[in-house]
Amino acid sequence: MLKKRIIPCLDIKNGRTVKGINFKGLRDAGDPIALAQKYEEEGADELVFLDISATEERRATLLPLVQEIAHHLSIPFTVGGGIQSVRDVSNLLQAGADKVSLNSAAVNNPKLIQELSMAFGRQCIVLAIDSKEIFGKDTVFIHGGKKPTELETLDWARRGIDLGAGELLLTSMDFDGTKKGFDLRLLQKISKALPVPIIASGGAGNTTHFSEVFTKTNVTGALAASIFHFGEIAIPALKQELQQQKIPVRWI
Repeated sequence: MLKKRIIPCLDIKNGRTVKGINFKGLRDAGDPIALAQKYEEEGADELVFLDISATEERRATLLPLVQEIAHHLSIPFTVGGGIQSVRDVSNLLQAGADKVSLNSAAVNNPKLIQELSMAFGRQCIVLAIDSKEIFGKDTVFIHGGKKPTELETLDWARRGIDLGAGELLLTSMDFDGTKKGFDLRLLQKISKALPVPIIASGGAGNTTHFSEVFTKTNVTGALAASIFHFGEIAIPALKQELQQQKIPVRWI
């Protein structure tokens, strides 16, 4: 059985790690380089770096910071934010990223998924989806959760996979930062319908939430931010708890 992945996320704005609730009220969460080193030492399975203002500010991802963080990592490193072209991805991979995450750019230009998959392999392409329930419809949002689209979440996820995405990073905007648990309804719906690895994001607040998402959905990874950044849960303790519950995790 594939081992479940525990994945801290660095949301980056102005070179600092930030975290909010429901994509609002961002507060400083620390130095991204120091946090990356901490998670490497604690036994995180992967690290995600999202330059959350790059698309809105119409600029490329912060390459020097990516390069510096990658220098301290041996675990897989996914980077997203401001990616618009094959050249952007090439630059990120050269800077030390292992995978890239596409969100707004993929919605605005779906063919970009296909271009990048053909150039670098589908295992390199993560389709990130920010989803919010609007009048009973799971709706895709872009531009850091600020702009709704006409896309339904499952339909868009299917299309992204057909175009060449090898993995999904699915964030529930309704649950993001609430610490009330992952959006099991949404994650069950998406993970049972699709054949690719899925990372659950949004809502983690305690170790029980991780065990729930791994036992009640088919996701292969669980991502969290503030509970790791502010020391509310330590990754070794979380993995030990999951292991005791017979949930397969990679031990340190």
